[in-house]
Amino acid sequence: MDIYLKRRRGKILLLIFAVLIGVASMLYTNWLTKKMASEERVKVEIWAEAIKGINNATLEVTSPEMTQLQTRYLHFLGMVSEKNTTIPILILNPDGSFNFDRNITYRKDRKEEVLQRELKKMQDYAAPISIDLGDSYKLMLYYRESTILRNLQLYPVIQLAVIMIFILVAYFAFVATNRAEQNQVWVGMSKETAHQLGTPISSLMAWIELLKLKNVDPNLIKELEQDTARLERITERFSKIGSKPELLRVNLIEVLNSAVSYLKRRSSDKVNFELIYDTKACIEIPLNTALFSWVIENLCKNAIDAMTNHGTITIRVKEKEKQVNIDLTDTGCGISKNHQKSIFHPGFSTKKRGWGLGLSLAKRIVEIYHEGKIFIKSSEMGKGTTFRIILNK
Repeated sequence: MDIYLKRRRGKILLLIFAVLIGVASMLYTNWLTKKMASEERVKVEIWAEAIKGINNATLEVTSPEMTQLQTRYLHFLGMVSEKNTTIPILILNPDGSFNFDRNITYRKDRKEEVLQRELKKMQDYAAPISIDLGDSYKLMLYYRESTILRNLQLYPVIQLAVIMIFILVAYFAFVATNRAEQNQVWVGMSKETAHQLGTPISSLMAWIELLKLKNVDPNLIKELEQDTARLERITERFSKIGSKPELLRVNLIEVLNSAVSYLKRRSSDKVNFELIYDTKACIEIPLNTALFSWVIENLCKNAIDAMTNHGTITIRVKEKEKQVNIDLTDTGCGISKNHQKSIFHPGFSTKKRGWGLGLSLAKRIVEIYHEGKIFIKSSEMGKGTTFRIILNK
């Protein structure tokens, strides 16, 4: 019981850890993008000043020969202008027409359309920078984040997605490995149990034949034969674990009646079985009688334990077009919500005795061998529990 609670807590902690990593990454990336956006703003302002400087330096030239200082100044400003290879920029004339663009890709026939779309994005992104060229002639420079900055903003989302995918892959790999190990344990234990039961069953059969020769009470011999036959069926069930059982079309009602009849004879008189279905009906479905009757018996025995040998077990059968629902309700102590998710796990048990394999094997028989469903339909502490089995017709 504690093992599954710890595993569940471990899964929750793993998920919380992954979310914290993602949130921390997003916060850090958000801080980094803001810092880069601020630096890009400064770069664009410097670029605007370079454009302005180039214009002013060119206007100041009055002779065909530039001075060496002017040449170096223009060369420096030109380098500043050319170094911007990532930030999209648009410069508009005072009348709103496009003067200059940089780092914007378009076809010639779609230039105006693309530039108008980019201008809208830039206007939403940041305030424009004014370039005063004198004589009240001002250009407006618009820009938006670089491709690098846009990719950086997506980084934490991608990182979180990768972390979640990694956790999911690791989780399913762990579940698959754990399930394979459990299957090997079940198969090995079942085969060994069937093998070990074979010898005493053979001895019991021989003793029964000997008792028949000693004029022992026939009723006593009949009960011994029934119990021996019961042991043979149990051995058959265990021997079939691990191999795909044969499903034959049989009458589900007869299987239920037989299982209930067997349990009635071996249960306390204070345990009442209430059958809410037509005991003479015929509902044929693909079924392995030996394995499925064990499921019903196991559920009923668990119900009897939960009721401490005093109460009512109600079995309802509802036939639908493509499936049959079987509800088994007891008036026992109920199952807490914390345990309902773990009740079918192998090894889980709220009882001091037993291995905790009954419901796990029942789930395996119903869902893997019969391709049906078994689950807790409802449970209330102090009032009882209802298990539902769904079988395909």
